[in-house]
Amino acid sequence: MENPLLILICDDQESVHDTVGEYLKIEGINYVSAYDGLDALQKAKNINPDLILLDLMMPKIFGVDVCKEIRKNSEVPIIMLTARAETVDRIIGLEIGADDYIAKPFSPREVVARIKTVLRRTTTSVCKSKHKIKYENLEIDLDKHEVYVKGEYVKVTPKEIKIFYMLASNPGNIFSREHILSEVWGYDYFGDTRVVDTQIKRLRKKIPNYELNWDIKSIYGVGYKFEVVQ
Repeated sequence: MENPLLILICDDQESVHDTVGEYLKIEGINYVSAYDGLDALQKAKNINPDLILLDLMMPKIFGVDVCKEIRKNSEVPIIMLTARAETVDRIIGLEIGADDYIAKPFSPREVVARIKTVLRRTTTSVCKSKHKIKYENLEIDLDKHEVYVKGEYVKVTPKEIKIFYMLASNPGNIFSREHILSEVWGYDYFGDTRVVDTQIKRLRKKIPNYELNWDIKSIYGVGYKFEVVQ
């Protein structure tokens, strides 16, 4: 029998735990509560949750800093909660590695639906990784989640390597942000297309500063492509 899913709810409002928790129970999903950022970090490390629901404004340690700390060692799916629906809050959450965001006030039914969506796309996409690409000075292995540039190992996140593989396996083809979102995050992703820009920006920074015969090109107003220089 499979172990039930475990969600870590991190919010200082007890009502969030009660309402969301009740809907999770209906779905047969277990949850653990954390009411401040310090407690959230400790429980994220100790209980190894399947997903973290993380409020942006947490006591002791802000949710942004909690997310940054978790991302140093883990790719556990994270959904950020924000009391405001402003673009800056959404972009902050996406730039630090969150998988999705939800603005308060929200319906607990919607939260559970988002949780199931994020879990579905983060688990199934990894199972499809059965390919390897090799260029003169680039290797991408999805099975092992490894990237090498001129033999040098480059540490990338699961989403970064999926975007990299998608572009590199189709050199010269232009992919729109919407297409990349659909393939990497899932067709039912609720987020902003600018998350693609953020992921590619982070990926570019990780690539060693060598003279390479390939590049990830930005196509103004359209999207991105992988270009090989002959």
